[in-house]
Amino acid sequence: MRTFPVIASTISEKELGEFAKERYGLNENYDCKLFRTGMNHTYFLSDNETKYVLRVYSHNWRSKSEIIAEIELLNLLKENNLSVSFPIQDKNRELIQEINAPEGIRYVVLFSFAEGGKIRFTDKETCFVIGSLMAKIHNLTSNTAIDRISYDKESLLELPYERLKEFFSEKLPEMEFIKEIGKFFQKTDFENAQKGVVHMDIWYDNMAVTDEKEITFYDFDFCGNGIQILDVGYFCKHLFHIETDKKEYELKMKHFLEGYQSIRLLSDNELKLIPKAGLAVFVFYLGIQAQRFDWSNIFLSENYLKMFYVGRLKSWIEYNNIEKITVANTV
Repeated sequence: MRTFPVIASTISEKELGEFAKERYGLNENYDCKLFRTGMNHTYFLSDNETKYVLRVYSHNWRSKSEIIAEIELLNLLKENNLSVSFPIQDKNRELIQEINAPEGIRYVVLFSFAEGGKIRFTDKETCFVIGSLMAKIHNLTSNTAIDRISYDKESLLELPYERLKEFFSEKLPEMEFIKEIGKFFQKTDFENAQKGVVHMDIWYDNMAVTDEKEITFYDFDFCGNGIQILDVGYFCKHLFHIETDKKEYELKMKHFLEGYQSIRLLSDNELKLIPKAGLAVFVFYLGIQAQRFDWSNIFLSENYLKMFYVGRLKSWIEYNNIEKITVANTV
């Protein structure tokens, strides 16, 4: 019987656990459990006292040099006492493992476990702390660059539309709408703001919060270079969709921005850019879902495009009067 090649696989948690225990010198009490599949695959490695996170990068998703850049960034943040999940060395002081999966080589990195829980509905005090931690990271990495993607108009808005064209007709009203979004942006939007390293995915699903409101950021898989207001806008946009009561949203956003500016001041131009920054990152991730169709095909459909994503884009545009702001700025 013919054996077919695969484009993606899920590694056995038992075999991966044995591999990790041997590489990292862990005792036999450690147990490996698959936490979730997705852009990459995440496993928890734990005994009765200690817990780690084992990330198995998808085949051909990140190059080794990109993972090295992510690790170097995390080590820099850790060395400066900023609360992030950081990589763990193996017995030979190596940080990246390679495993031979059915589809090809996949990279593996062990991370510290972020204590606390995910909190979808954060209070205003927690929003303040999130803002201050984000600002500390931005301060440390301001005016620097890592060996990663640069987020600009092309990568955030133009390339995602090209990827979506592989799945959807350009004649769809939703596709026409996404294409029109690019007209809201000027090249200067990505130039006249503080630049440096960006996380690009800071929201409640990528942070742990303890009862004492201690925050830990994790999952820097999309880190790169760009205007750092992108992180601010993305967090605000998620907060907007989580809080159906917009008075609550405005209050929490205010505390988030106060926390940020208690560490790092934003210019008037950057404050005005927040709505457009959040919009740009959401378009980018819609493109990622098309790029990684092997992971997202359970929901990437015309109905999804219409009811979920485009609906969210429109509500954000209308709430912030982005079209009117853009017209005023070009007159």
